[in-house]
Amino acid sequence: MRTLFLVAVLALHASAGRAEILTIEIAKRSDLLGGRSFGRVGGYEVLEGRILFGLDPANPANRRIVDLGLAPRNAAGLVEFWANFAALVPKRPRPAGVALFEVSNRGLVYLRNILDFGTMTPIPATEADLGDAMLLEMGLTLVWVGWQHDVPDEPGRFRIEAPVATGLDGTPLVGPVRADWVVQRPTASLSLAHGGAIAYPTIDLDDPTAVLTVREGRYDSTRVVPRSEWRFGRVGEEGQVGPDPRWISRNGGFEPGSIYQLVYRARDPKVAGVGLAAIRDAMSHAKYRPNSPFAARYAVAFGISQTGRLLRHFLYQGFNTDERGRQVFDGMLIHVAGAGRGSFNHRFAQPSRDAHRFDTFFFPTDLFPFASGSATDPETGRVDGLTAGGRQLPKIFQTNSGHEYWGRAASLIHTTPAGDRDLAIPPNERIYLLAGSQHVPASFPPAEQTRHPESRAYRGNPVDYRLPLRSLLVSLVDWVRRGTAPPPSAYPRLDRGDLVPIDRSSWRLPRDLAPPRVVHQPDRVDYGARWAEGIIDREPPAVGRPFPARVPATDSLGNEVGGFRTVELEAPLATHPTWNTRVGQPGDQGELSRLLGTWLPLPKTEAERAATADPRPLVGSLYRDRQAFERRVSEALTRLIAGRMLLPADSARARRRAMATWEWLESR
Repeated sequence: MRTLFLVAVLALHASAGRAEILTIEIAKRSDLLGGRSFGRVGGYEVLEGRILFGLDPANPANRRIVDLGLAPRNAAGLVEFWANFAALVPKRPRPAGVALFEVSNRGLVYLRNILDFGTMTPIPATEADLGDAMLLEMGLTLVWVGWQHDVPDEPGRFRIEAPVATGLDGTPLVGPVRADWVVQRPTASLSLAHGGAIAYPTIDLDDPTAVLTVREGRYDSTRVVPRSEWRFGRVGEEGQVGPDPRWISRNGGFEPGSIYQLVYRARDPKVAGVGLAAIRDAMSHAKYRPNSPFAARYAVAFGISQTGRLLRHFLYQGFNTDERGRQVFDGMLIHVAGAGRGSFNHRFAQPSRDAHRFDTFFFPTDLFPFASGSATDPETGRVDGLTAGGRQLPKIFQTNSGHEYWGRAASLIHTTPAGDRDLAIPPNERIYLLAGSQHVPASFPPAEQTRHPESRAYRGNPVDYRLPLRSLLVSLVDWVRRGTAPPPSAYPRLDRGDLVPIDRSSWRLPRDLAPPRVVHQPDRVDYGARWAEGIIDREPPAVGRPFPARVPATDSLGNEVGGFRTVELEAPLATHPTWNTRVGQPGDQGELSRLLGTWLPLPKTEAERAATADPRPLVGSLYRDRQAFERRVSEALTRLIAGRMLLPADSARARRRAMATWEWLESR
């Protein structure tokens, strides 16, 4: 592989104790799309390569990196590690240039798909890959650097080669690791990895201390599966179980709907926290080294879902200050992270793991503190805040879909931990609910196989939050670069009555669609006596009382209030619940589906209403005809543009989508 990196090498020496980046190797340099010009910005250059980082464990900026002092060091006493990178750089740099750093979710590229309507191809090769190229027309430098150690080593993914920690005497470190599964269909074998990541292997295929349990509900008591009924191994093509330290198989298979959990021993923990330092040092280099290949005056971070949680973790652990005491990011767009952080900086961390109401249970994801400012846990008396007492804080947008209020306890980023009072939002922060939307917008029109069992509703909510998100990105860049105040926060509040406990959420739904009985709430968890040091001794953790999560109230059609409402909610043709239940799936059917919302078109006829006792109005009672609907759409677009939640250039796209929805429903 090293021969790939001989095209260009930039050796970047630093003083002892402040090594940061040792070398940037550029493997490939090319003109984007053959030198195509992007408006006034001109052409872009594509850079691909890898970065060699060096960290001094004694530097105060690195002391939060768990086990860094137990990693191998070079002759200068630095811990070295590599990460691959890519960048799209304007060929004519601007004095006030902005680098937009996408923290890659599981090594993938979402930025252009979410903000430019392009593809997830790492390096764009076609016009379709670029979408409408808004980000390039803005003159932004786009940067990706690997940070996650358990990403598969595959072409097109960004990952890091994290060092391994050992004992002070050089002996291997051994500790507990946990995996769990909610089995969806009959299967004989299960991978220890989550979401295709690289799992820690067991240290012993015959380890008698490994424990597999099964239960039916989130908080149900577990039953131990006898060791004689399962083994570390994988069923092959011939139906025989072959030994495999990263898989388990069970005699007779695993039962759909059941929750299985395995605790086993592993060795050689990766120093996962160096990923946080890689993000910090790559962008510090961009800002403070004029010879940086992706140099810029300002740095803005974008993280979605997993990497939105990573940015919250990054802020909490003080990584926005580099080894020389300088501010790194000037702005952050933290998207659909809810109140979460993650498994990003502890011994045997699995960054791919998260935590949901009925999936990946009790991993260190939803941990106090949740809000930026100081708040008190009423049970422990602990006072803390995500950025409380922090310095050199960026300007922050926290944007969430409605689903994060149901599935990621987003209310706790702006209420007390007791859920009984609204908190003040720091002046460097804005919070926006993109009302009526799910974690990632569902495609439209919906496929028939996504129909909810015995209901006119569909699994998956197609409200497209990408248009308001584009407008917010422009506002954030303007806030960072010019000091232009962004739109005021828009989120549901307790004092207005548009944020409520789940038992007070009212739903006017037909009888064939039942609302959830539960909402995801962060549990107080105990990982053992050394958790403050980043070491888990207790797996599974002891689980205590949850923090109460609240959900947005709804209007007479069942659509959320209290946040920014897109055209779909301002000119409604459907109810857009931001939750979805497991009806028709194995296991507890009242539990929440992972990351999904629901789409329920309004009834068209009285017979349709009567068949399901639908309390909602007919489409015809809201709009006399197509022209009346289009007028309502025009009025909504005007309001959204005035509120800076829609770019004027995106008005036509929003109108086309609204009218396509009308025509599709009329044809049904």
